[in-house]
Amino acid sequence: MAVFAALIAVLGLPGSLNVFGNAVPITLQTMGVMLAGAILGSWRAALAVVVLLVLVAAGLPLLAGGRGGLGVFTGPSAGFLLGWVPGAAVTGWIVERGGRDPGIVRLTVACLVGGVGVIYLFGIPVQALVTGVSLGQAALLSLLFLPGDLVKAVVAALVTRGTQRAYPDAVPAVHQERLRATGGR
Repeated sequence: MAVFAALIAVLGLPGSLNVFGNAVPITLQTMGVMLAGAILGSWRAALAVVVLLVLVAAGLPLLAGGRGGLGVFTGPSAGFLLGWVPGAAVTGWIVERGGRDPGIVRLTVACLVGGVGVIYLFGIPVQALVTGVSLGQAALLSLLFLPGDLVKAVVAALVTRGTQRAYPDAVPAVHQERLRATGGR
């Protein structure tokens, strides 16, 4: 879990990009959230993200652009940050339902549903509330993220698939127990 918390932080090193005046930056960190969910599973991925967010709240500059501290949880991107926890969990949950060797389609869908859909579900309303724009306007601004998020989801699915093939025993222990109990289904 610590490794994935660190991976998400490292994916913030390239920085962030604010497009068309959007107060919420585009970063690679959401790809780390997708990877955590797809590789660690729901429970461990959520905890990895919580570890990162606690470190951010403590003031460590682990978010893109060197941001950290409690202030980030009151800004326009606060909902997106908080959405990382259920986003990672949902991604992991969907992957776990795919058995020991989920296919690339399931992995991509998991990354899109959890790593994009769930995060947007939390982020857009908070962005609207904090910035004072309508929910519709915040949703339109968030559509600017969609092309990049689609690419990140596909890359995360491909990396996960490669990781699963290279390290088949890396499937989370809880998931292995469920597979044994159901005869591998």
